[in-house]
Amino acid sequence: MAEQGNPIFANCIFAFWESRDLPEAAIDQLQKTLENHAGEISPNDDDGKINLEDVTHIISTTSDFPQYSEARRNMISIVKPAWITQSLLKNKQAQPRPYTPDPNLIFSDITISCADIPTGDKDAIIGAVLAMGGAESNSLTKLTTHICALTVDHPKCQQALEKSLKCKIVLPHWYVQVYVSPYKLTMNRFDDCLKLGKRIDERPYCLPDPEIFKMKPEDTLAIPDSDRLLGASSPRPETLPISTDDLRHLDVFRNKKVMISKDLEINGRLLKVLEDLIVNGDGSITNSVHNADMFVCQWREGRDYTFASRAGIDVGNLSWLYHLITYNEWTSPLRRLLHYPLPREGIPGFEKFRITLSNYGGEARTYLENLVHVSGAEFTKSMKQDNTHLITARKSSEKCQAAEEWNIDMVNHLWIEESYAKCEVQKLSNPRYNHFPPRTNLGEIIGQTQFDPAVLESRYFPRDPTPSPLDPKPLRRPVMHEKDDEDEKEEQRPAKAKKNIATRPRSKSTTALVSTPAPNRRTSAGKENDTPSSTRSAKDKARANIHGLSADIALYEKEKKRKGPIWGGERALNNIDKQKSLKRRSSSPANLASEAEEFSEEDTRTPKRQRTSKPTTTLPPIGIRLLVTSYQGWIGNVNKEDADKKKLRDLGVHVVQDPSNCTHLAAPAIVRTKKFLAALATGPTIVRSEFIDACIKDGAVPDATGFVLKDTSNEKKFGLKLKDAVARAKANKRSLLRHVPIYCTEDIPNKPETYKDIVLANGGIFNLFRGKPFAKKVNPEEDEGGNEPVYLLSGTSKKEKAMWPMFREEARKGNMVPRIVPAEFILDTAMTQQLKWTDDYLLDDE
Repeated sequence: MAEQGNPIFANCIFAFWESRDLPEAAIDQLQKTLENHAGEISPNDDDGKINLEDVTHIISTTSDFPQYSEARRNMISIVKPAWITQSLLKNKQAQPRPYTPDPNLIFSDITISCADIPTGDKDAIIGAVLAMGGAESNSLTKLTTHICALTVDHPKCQQALEKSLKCKIVLPHWYVQVYVSPYKLTMNRFDDCLKLGKRIDERPYCLPDPEIFKMKPEDTLAIPDSDRLLGASSPRPETLPISTDDLRHLDVFRNKKVMISKDLEINGRLLKVLEDLIVNGDGSITNSVHNADMFVCQWREGRDYTFASRAGIDVGNLSWLYHLITYNEWTSPLRRLLHYPLPREGIPGFEKFRITLSNYGGEARTYLENLVHVSGAEFTKSMKQDNTHLITARKSSEKCQAAEEWNIDMVNHLWIEESYAKCEVQKLSNPRYNHFPPRTNLGEIIGQTQFDPAVLESRYFPRDPTPSPLDPKPLRRPVMHEKDDEDEKEEQRPAKAKKNIATRPRSKSTTALVSTPAPNRRTSAGKENDTPSSTRSAKDKARANIHGLSADIALYEKEKKRKGPIWGGERALNNIDKQKSLKRRSSSPANLASEAEEFSEEDTRTPKRQRTSKPTTTLPPIGIRLLVTSYQGWIGNVNKEDADKKKLRDLGVHVVQDPSNCTHLAAPAIVRTKKFLAALATGPTIVRSEFIDACIKDGAVPDATGFVLKDTSNEKKFGLKLKDAVARAKANKRSLLRHVPIYCTEDIPNKPETYKDIVLANGGIFNLFRGKPFAKKVNPEEDEGGNEPVYLLSGTSKKEKAMWPMFREEARKGNMVPRIVPAEFILDTAMTQQLKWTDDYLLDDE
């Protein structure tokens, strides 16, 4: 080791993340070691958070802590405690990559040295290890953990055996099982070099007596333990895993506000126990998701779930809450598949599957059974010819033999785990799903698959492209793993003068980088949704765009070479990507004004943020979000519409298209258009269309109260007072039809989409009815569904009438009251903002 006092860690500021594998006592000892070698320690705050503005290194045995992704984005090194030891052994700071706790880098704690391996195979193996976080040494050293060899005759192997070194001598087959190689190894008995992407036990491949050569694949093999699944094998545990008489003190909820959703449907006594545990742990209970730090619910649906997910609040299910209580340690609900709320309808496509298991036991078997159920498939204990899939941990059992004879698809558990994590059925043709290494029970790698936050967002809570003042602010905390997600906003870390750290002044061009986020967009196979133009003008515009980015590209090349935590190439690259994304947007003047608006609002939320690298006119903050319907001045005149929208934006009035995001609604009269009725649910200020004319004419925004819509003739016609309807809408908070199931025929006049938007705007449940049995219980939110109505919006065509008997039958099976009504029912309900029933709406005589 280096001499005491040798300044190996000079200019480094360290923080620690305490966990079961890194307790407080070990942290104290490591802190003393670092301080003895010129390292500086940054203590965590009272909430346990790390001050990311100060630190250069985080010492942690896990990536499962709240600030992991944010630390990665800030170019902070996150390493295991072994990095400190190796740095002292080398008398200089070791490379951090081999010591990362990132579970995706499966070789992160491996240093290999190849022996008698052919050159091509050796390059392939070394490349695989380096790519997955490991290191390579040409000679045998104290740091070597594995020797890759074909026999033990090589001098390296003899030296390791003679000196009783702790390194393991393994066949190259082991690396092949874990990672794809572009070569076929000399001793490899397999036709294809397949990838599991998971690190399996190397013992069956260890020389001098490898188990894979002396035993048959079908010989008996013990089922491994599944400790990592403890507390995560069921999405809804039947009992609290600790005694309810022991209300011990918990640190995991300190200074946290927890909201427990009603959709968990837990009894009052258990709820009281959970609340007491949280409060006794210095946490608090809240009934508003807007105030919550943790949100616990059962299903991936509802306004509270959507808001919490968009706001970056930790969203988990009851199993996750129990896990926090049991281990008194924070864990991301995305880390374990059954710790996250469930999809009520399962995964599309799984409803056709009948699945059974083989060669899994204990918690692993329970976990897979539950995973089959929540995916929407049918689980069977025994296997028959009508089974569609067999999930097995190894290719040896009676079920495996029967599956081959009956042509039943045989896969390992990675198929269902990744299908559930990616929210869609994965292709069975992927070789990693039907790969079974010899003498390995794949139960040893079960439970390692995690959720991708970007996939969940795109499926269950996509961000609205037009921000609203009521929308959640940017993510308050990072998700578990770093992703290329342009929705995540980055804040520049202020350059503070710290002890032993030199502060570099930033250039003007650095502070002028665009740092606003691009709106969410779905991508496929790495391609963006933009449709390139083949015209000469489009090519000229593209060249101009590239030329405009030349300064920023040069800046990126300069910035990425910098060292230290203040700035880095990764963040500069992210900012340039965001600029390019913004410049690739639609060239329509109206669209450009609308798109630019999304960024201007974010600028008002995040101080000291520059919009562009060149001086431009600053748009005023948004005062009014205006939805326009039936405005005669824009009908058939696109040029005038674009020009007027730009003028309105210059006045602080942003014309939106989403009814849920408007603060004001402009209409010539009370009209029953889709826009008007959907927007009415938000309780906006409704003004006459002349309000637009006044803004354009005067170049200023007049008092909206002077333009409030008054339409007594239509009020009389529709039997309502508009003022009262708006007041009720504000009180309803878009929940007038909450938990109300409404079906609609495909042939209804004006198309089902019209009524779908109105129903959803008011919080209802909308489905098409095609004369087939309901796919689910009609009113799943109710404990007792008796006498609850279910509606069918229908016309009176012969085809639609033919479906009415089936609808009535299905409704009554669900203990519901069927009501077949015309579209007039939903229009009246949305217009008056009252759910009033009268039998006059019924289309049938029942």
